[in-house]
Amino acid sequence: MKSRILSFLFITFLALLSSCGTSKSKNHKPDLSSYNAALPIVKKISDTVFVSGKNSFFKNKQGLWELYAEGDPLQIGLTTGALTDSLLLKQQRIFFSKITDFIPSKFQQKILRKFLIWYNRKLYLNVPNEYQAEIYGVSQYTGHEFDNIAPQFQRSLYLHGAHDIGHAMQDLALVGCSSFAVWNEKTEDGNLLLGRNLDFYVNDEFAENKIVAFINPKEGFPFMTVSWPGMIGTVSGMNLEGLTVTINASKSQIPLTAKTPISILTREILQHAKNLDEAIAIAKKRDVFVSESIMVGSAHDNKAILIEVSPEKMDVYEAPNSSELICSNHFQGEAFKDDKRNQEQIVNSHSQYRYERMQELLKENPKVSPKTASEILRNKEGLQNIALGYGNEKALNQLLAHHGIIFKPKEKLVWVSANPYQLGEFVCYNLNAVFKERTEAQTSSLEIENLNIPKDPFLNTEMFKNFQKFKIENQQIDDSLDKKEKIAPEKLLQYQSLNPDYWVVYYKTGLYFYQQKDFAAAKVNFEKALTKEITTAPEKEAIEKYLEKIKRKLK
Repeated sequence: MKSRILSFLFITFLALLSSCGTSKSKNHKPDLSSYNAALPIVKKISDTVFVSGKNSFFKNKQGLWELYAEGDPLQIGLTTGALTDSLLLKQQRIFFSKITDFIPSKFQQKILRKFLIWYNRKLYLNVPNEYQAEIYGVSQYTGHEFDNIAPQFQRSLYLHGAHDIGHAMQDLALVGCSSFAVWNEKTEDGNLLLGRNLDFYVNDEFAENKIVAFINPKEGFPFMTVSWPGMIGTVSGMNLEGLTVTINASKSQIPLTAKTPISILTREILQHAKNLDEAIAIAKKRDVFVSESIMVGSAHDNKAILIEVSPEKMDVYEAPNSSELICSNHFQGEAFKDDKRNQEQIVNSHSQYRYERMQELLKENPKVSPKTASEILRNKEGLQNIALGYGNEKALNQLLAHHGIIFKPKEKLVWVSANPYQLGEFVCYNLNAVFKERTEAQTSSLEIENLNIPKDPFLNTEMFKNFQKFKIENQQIDDSLDKKEKIAPEKLLQYQSLNPDYWVVYYKTGLYFYQQKDFAAAKVNFEKALTKEITTAPEKEAIEKYLEKIKRKLK
């Protein structure tokens, strides 16, 4: 898997080593002439409270950072960068250390840097100037530690395409989100309600500093978005008109050049659209470079739709004769549903399984409330409540989500999960209260505490403790397999006991015995893996191929 991506980068780099056309992008700066370039002065109240004029950055008791920033695009960027600078460099180190783990070779890293410069040569042409200006402002506080990758502004701009590149190169497996919307007879009060898990996973450390950003721009609508340090795009958000956006990756080929990152398109929709028609009109203006389903909910329309986009075309999908809309990681509209890649995604991935599980849970809960929505997002079981093992990507709760989020657009209420994953308390915010006129920075939490949803009781169980141990031991097993090291039998038994319903523990034990040429023991474990719910069809086929090889060897 890894070699496929490296080969692609290497061949592309060699073929384009002499190509021109990158100098403009390397030296490009946005037009800042009409914006306020005054550097903000930040006052540190404590290690978790920072203010600058009316702007603030505050860490609440649940561990979520709450950011409020207002002004023109450059001023919002500079203010955001100045307030969050203690976290910006840390977040970059976390992200780039993941790349280093994935590509340890210095030579291959150099190829990757050259490739990124070429690949992103047209990125600046596809990002509106207002967002370039905001990114530029934030980038001034990112330091120079990673200037070998790209200068501050270009590096920050590149990172806004990381979601797109990550899911286009399917082998990175960074995304696998689930979302749903219900309205009319499907909710307690008839008003629209949406829930989603963002399963964008770099590592646990990457999700430690979640930012709930409240942005009050000079142009467009005030909005909130859940983000991380350095990110101005939107993956989940709602504006003051009650319009919501969330994104779900679909099957993509590896594109040949970067265009508009999905998170920038959704940010534009969130900031400048008040209803579904305006959201669709904005989506039509932009060229994207990966395939994505954008779920848009609207208080004005009291329903949700999917805007399905790809580099070639766009479609709008509405649930026919229904007051519920479900989205995982495949397309549903007429324009895409029969595409070969989309059909492969349905057959070979876990997208259809999660889609059917959401259908099942919504049928079991005919009147959905925010509390019910949190329980659906936290659900760890499979179809008909079978045990999947913890961490199985067929689950709605894969125990790796960056965040879970729930919206009630008409009331302008939003709930954001605190760590870990979507298991922590869902913290409630009221956008009407957040964006009321302020004369000074707020130095306490913006949450509506009496509407918070309690943390998942699973956090206090022995099973969760075992899962945490499993994650550590799983990495140790991977390292031993890579190095072909001996593993003590009791360690393998302990590893399996920590997550006994998860097919992976038997598959990796089978791999170990196969490496050691103990084919009888490998056979037992591979067969045990097949009795569990295996995540994807290709992974099941891989196990069956090992068993075929073992059968020949044992003859």
